[in-house]
Amino acid sequence: MSVSSSRPSSPNFKAVQFASIHQGPRLLVLGAVHGNEICGTLGIQRVLAEFDAGELSLERGSVTFVPVTNPLAHQLGQRSGDRNLNRNLTPTTEPREFEDHIANWLCPLMARHDVLLDLHSFQGQGQAFVMLGPQDNQGSLEPFAHAADEAALALHLGVNRFVDGWLSTYARGVEKRRARKGADASRQALLNTDARYGVGTTEYMRSVGGYALTLECGNHADPQAPQVAYGAIRNALAHLGLIAAPAPVVAHKTEALSIYEVIDRADGGDQFARTWASFDPLRRGDLIGTRAEGSAVLAPDDGYILFPAAQALPGQEWFYLAKASTRL
Repeated sequence: MSVSSSRPSSPNFKAVQFASIHQGPRLLVLGAVHGNEICGTLGIQRVLAEFDAGELSLERGSVTFVPVTNPLAHQLGQRSGDRNLNRNLTPTTEPREFEDHIANWLCPLMARHDVLLDLHSFQGQGQAFVMLGPQDNQGSLEPFAHAADEAALALHLGVNRFVDGWLSTYARGVEKRRARKGADASRQALLNTDARYGVGTTEYMRSVGGYALTLECGNHADPQAPQVAYGAIRNALAHLGLIAAPAPVVAHKTEALSIYEVIDRADGGDQFARTWASFDPLRRGDLIGTRAEGSAVLAPDDGYILFPAAQALPGQEWFYLAKASTRL
């Protein structure tokens, strides 16, 4: 792997663990999986300072903090080093990119824990939200047996908006992408047509028997985002009984959504009809965008647009569609 003159050399991986003499859940908290999303890093640093000062102490179990999960991307001040760490996350005997080396360190670390809280932020404006996993199932894509525990933790993190359906929707998008790609065998094309490319930290954690949540704490630059991250860490510690603290308040007036479809950007000329933000409402028939050849992209039903990417590369996700859910 070539190293440019502007590229930091040999960034190290760092984890800080506190353990009680009493048995209990093993919690893992990640910050800066994407290097420019620092709210989790700041929230973790604040909690570490409280442990070091003796203001916090574990009553049972253990907690491991990784303030900066992708040190290369963090040093570069950007989302990724060589690629998105939160895609195709799995150990490999043939690491090709720096994120593969992270996976070889991070995946075994996740496997030694029971619960994962992964702290992120987002580019657009909007309120914080939690990404949940699937309902309990014995399917081949994402078998799971801890949906109730995962939902209970989500409801105690201090936010009111919840989203599920990520990996199953991504996999359906992969099937449509495969049908279009044909013999295109570039590396990015292969990744985009591999359902494993939808596997990030939380999906991997569930695959090794744990449960996991991604908390999107707010806009990258929102000064409240680190506070959201800090509060969620403290709430998770209290909810799991790791610290002596009152049980956190359960979320009320919740908004739950399920992602059900992903739409790819087919051409660089595909354009949105307006500047969309995640969770903007849609009415059936609303004009979302226009393809390069002139056809309209319309909302198929009432719902919401999620993760709009106006600058997505052709063949990659342009936006997701979601509907209201009664899950919580």
